[in-house]
Amino acid sequence: MFFGSVTAFLEKFDAAGDPAEVIIDFRESRVADMPGIEALNKLTAKYRQAGKTLHLWHLSDDCRQLPQNASSVIEVNVLEDPSYKVAAD
Repeated sequence: MFFGSVTAFLEKFDAAGDPAEVIIDFRESRVADMPGIEALNKLTAKYRQAGKTLHLWHLSDDCRQLPQNASSVIEVNVLEDPSYKVAAD
């Protein structure tokens, strides 16, 4: 998810109409920039305000640490989470 896909991503969720627990699985994707992180912050806040739980699975290590509002709802499966590396010259 990156700045150009945030709006479409957020439109897929309805905190009021969704079940009490929702899982977003990032196994085949990645949060690429700060607008993506901010989208997760907004989404977790919406679900928290609705009294619901949003689980974020398979976030990369750097993405898992960034969402400010998600600390109480991030569910991490360490055995299955991928390990991403940053390429450097």
